[in-house]
Amino acid sequence: MKLFLVSVLTAFTISSAVTQSHIRRGSPVNSLCADLVHPAGYSCTEHTVQTKDGYILALQRVASPAQNLTFQYDPPVLLQHGLFMAGDVWFLDSPKESLGFILADHGFDVWVGNVRGTRYSYGHVTLSVTDKEYWDWSWQDLAMYDLAEMVQYIYSVANSKIFLVGHSQGTIMSFAALTQPRVAEMVKAAALLCPISYLDHVSAPLVERMVFMHLDQMVVALGLHQINFRSDTLVKLVDLLCEGHMDCTDFLSSITGNNCCFNASRIEYYLDYEPHPSSVKNLRHLFQMIRKGSFAQYDYGFLKNLLTYGTSKPPEFELSLVPAALPMWMGYGGNDLLADVTDVKRTLAKLPSRPELLYLENYGHIDFVLSTSAKEDVYKHMIQFFWECRKFSSW
Repeated sequence: MKLFLVSVLTAFTISSAVTQSHIRRGSPVNSLCADLVHPAGYSCTEHTVQTKDGYILALQRVASPAQNLTFQYDPPVLLQHGLFMAGDVWFLDSPKESLGFILADHGFDVWVGNVRGTRYSYGHVTLSVTDKEYWDWSWQDLAMYDLAEMVQYIYSVANSKIFLVGHSQGTIMSFAALTQPRVAEMVKAAALLCPISYLDHVSAPLVERMVFMHLDQMVVALGLHQINFRSDTLVKLVDLLCEGHMDCTDFLSSITGNNCCFNASRIEYYLDYEPHPSSVKNLRHLFQMIRKGSFAQYDYGFLKNLLTYGTSKPPEFELSLVPAALPMWMGYGGNDLLADVTDVKRTLAKLPSRPELLYLENYGHIDFVLSTSAKEDVYKHMIQFFWECRKFSSW
């Protein structure tokens, strides 16, 4: 049980297990704009979106000091974060290193997504976060409801198709959402960092052990619905395990892969913001993907599948339904133990198009959002891709 709880924290995000400082109980008390964007001198406005199933999501719109949000400028870009992260991850380094700031400096209309359960989107029209029903969702709901609604909102406000950027779980959401014509028609192009649709070649030893031991099912049996590593109980547990019980300095690498360019000296600052909560059901869905080697909807079991889907097995998300005409760009790394190269190649084989690819042999999972050299290694190529797409558009 203890191994599961600590592993969950680090599987797709920065972990307290790489430092002796560990997780802080405190969290940002203001908005993302007030905490991270305004102090850097950038314009930022807060927006609210309500999903069809009643969740209240926060969106932020960011512009460089040279721009003004009242004027029309370059096409909108939606940044979609990964598991246990929120929109703050795009602004945790300096303006010259963080993708959110870099895109704004290049004139893009930057929009920042925050899925349900994160501290910025902590709300529902009828449910409380203490209700187990509030946490009855997985990444397929984040794709079909949260991402779909954010795309629709931005499309309406900006009066333009959007560029979609996702990292890790944000790419799972993107792939699933783009199989839906109503979403795909509002997206001009997609850039995916550490793209995931299949997970059966995950090679992180601790993740493999968790899956083998069915620890996700054990947690469900214990009646847990939310994974919140800022609770007193879990903070104490992580501290306990990192003080004399394991080498926490190397723990992150054993989960995500060796991150060549991650600035570990900033971990205390990162932990002011990360990790954000998620649901146990979401994690279980990811474990199902690893076990089954499928990119499918949530598996409720034989009987409930029949009631929910009309079939004994959950339907697959067919990547062949992603429009062949939709330009795509992908960045992935040789040291990524989560978005494994074999699984990325399987994704590519299923897509009807041939995305542009950037492969970095020395990059791990976290490098693509927090590397100190990502501006040159990754982001300049992404921006060039967007500019090329714009050349052939009606903007």
